Amino acid sequence: MELGPEPPAFVPDSERERALMEENARLRRICGALIERVESAGMAGGAPYGAFEHAVLLAEQVRERTDSLHRTLEALGEANTRLEAARAEAEAANRSKTRFLAAVSHDLLQPLNAARLFTSALEDQGLPDDAGRLVGHIGRSLKDVEALLGTLVDISRLDAGVLTPDVATFPVGELLDVLAEEYRQLAGARGLDFHYVPSSAVVVSDLALLARVVRNFLTNAVRYTERGHLLLGCRRRPDGLEILVGDTGPGIPEAQQSAIFLEFRRAVVAPEGADRGLGLGLAIVDRIAGMLDHPLELVSRPGRGALFSIRVPYGRRPETPPAQEALPAGDPAGARVWVLDDDPAVLDGMAALLEGWGCRVHCASTPGALDAASRREGVDILLVDYHLAPGDPDGLEVADRLRDRHPALGVVVITANHEGGLKQRVRERGYGCLLKPVKPLRLRMLLTALLEGRSGA
Repeated sequence: MELGPEPPAFVPDSERERALMEENARLRRICGALIERVESAGMAGGAPYGAFEHAVLLAEQVRERTDSLHRTLEALGEANTRLEAARAEAEAANRSKTRFLAAVSHDLLQPLNAARLFTSALEDQGLPDDAGRLVGHIGRSLKDVEALLGTLVDISRLDAGVLTPDVATFPVGELLDVLAEEYRQLAGARGLDFHYVPSSAVVVSDLALLARVVRNFLTNAVRYTERGHLLLGCRRRPDGLEILVGDTGPGIPEAQQSAIFLEFRRAVVAPEGADRGLGLGLAIVDRIAGMLDHPLELVSRPGRGALFSIRVPYGRRPETPPAQEALPAGDPAGARVWVLDDDPAVLDGMAALLEGWGCRVHCASTPGALDAASRREGVDILLVDYHLAPGDPDGLEVADRLRDRHPALGVVVITANHEGGLKQRVRERGYGCLLKPVKPLRLRMLLTALLEGRSGA
């Protein structure tokens, strides 16, 4: 770097001016040397000047990126606020849907309950073959509607987390004996052999939810097996009892064995004539097993069938076994049965069914009417709907009051409410409980059990 041309010659007038000129020249030389050294150092490798310029550039980049980060964080905060609001709205909608389903399930199942009772009563009338086949078709269609409604309500309750387990200790045979008898008939109707290996083990679980799991296993086994046999049994494992359902159906490829537990998934197509379902059965099984903390397992090979299992913890057998460990088969003919329900169609259907079994039936639509009858005549069994008309006490209160007057009264509470708390209250009183729509075979077995309990007492 050059300092520029020398200034024009100046002749000093005094000694002071001469001294200033010499000092000025000396300073110009020092300045030139310093500038030359700085420039040479910058070109050689980047110290002081280059470092300064680089630092300035970095500082500018940091400032720009900090501003950009602040803008991004503000946008992210706004997005999170919107997502949180959307999540809260979705949860509120889900809770509302669940409350709606819980509220309307009773009303949805009432007419279906009445229709099932009427068709069962018709089937007991000894109809001509053509009429009998038509009634059978109606009954199967109503059963399909019942299964679809129940599945949709259950999956909604499970997703919303409002279905609470009612865990108790019970002999596993209390569950499996009934299922074996039911599905032996269904398998026989499809030309399949049914093998059942009973177990004396005692387990700890929610009986109704565990029954739903095993029932789904059995339903799929019957649905997808065209020939061969089905198996229901148990294996004792160190950490629990393994309940098994096996079949000789088409099997499930390994790649699809996880997917079938998702909603609306099927690994194979149901054979012609079998109901297709919604593809929700195993999704419900997976949720129930997770809620109960019961491990699931599937072993299957294409063309060799499938083996589904659920592992349930062991329980300790009560020191004093219950008087009725299993539901006996028998005839309730001659029993005096009262029926309390606020739906006239249900009363008519229940009366037709029970009278077909030879029962003496008295129906009432209000607690007051039933209370008046209880002062005039005796009774053996009370069938009471839990949800009665608005303003009336619930079925448990009515049953308690009548039990005080008739201590030997057998009570069956009928409800569409699946809550564990209600089932616990019913069990504590020693009452029977049936879920809507009422299955006639279960009702008959329960009536027989209660009547035999009275005679034993």
